[in-house]
Amino acid sequence: MGNIIPPPEPIVKVPVLIKHAGVPPRKYRKGRGYSKGEIQALGLTMIEARKLGIYVDSRRKTVYDENIERLKEWLERVKKGEIEPPDPTMPKVIKVKPAGKKVFKGKTMAGRKMRGLLKKKYRYTHQYKWKRKQKERKLKKGHEAKRHKGGH
Repeated sequence: MGNIIPPPEPIVKVPVLIKHAGVPPRKYRKGRGYSKGEIQALGLTMIEARKLGIYVDSRRKTVYDENIERLKEWLERVKKGEIEPPDPTMPKVIKVKPAGKKVFKGKTMAGRKMRGLLKKKYRYTHQYKWKRKQKERKLKKGHEAKRHKGGH
């Protein structure tokens, strides 16, 4: 039983940035994964490569011979049984929660429905509220003055 060794890391060219004045700080850097062309050059599909534990960058289009050679050597060692491939590297599924459903709370149907004002027993809520306020005014309870700053 061989030991688990991950595949070699892919190498990609460093992008030329304006801040580097057209001269990158180094020629190559570690990539996110192998491109589709590099994997097809080995005779594998993207799914087979991921099942072998090889990271695949589906956005990359460049094909580098160095990456193909390094991956070919690693794959031969796996086929011989010298080393074991790591766990599959299938794309991670990220569940994004939808934004909270906030409805306009004005006099739209959606706002009224959300506040439960479309049901029979709540349909006349505002009329009830206005009648109550009118009654409180007659009794001179000073209901409006108490609730706000200032007043009696």
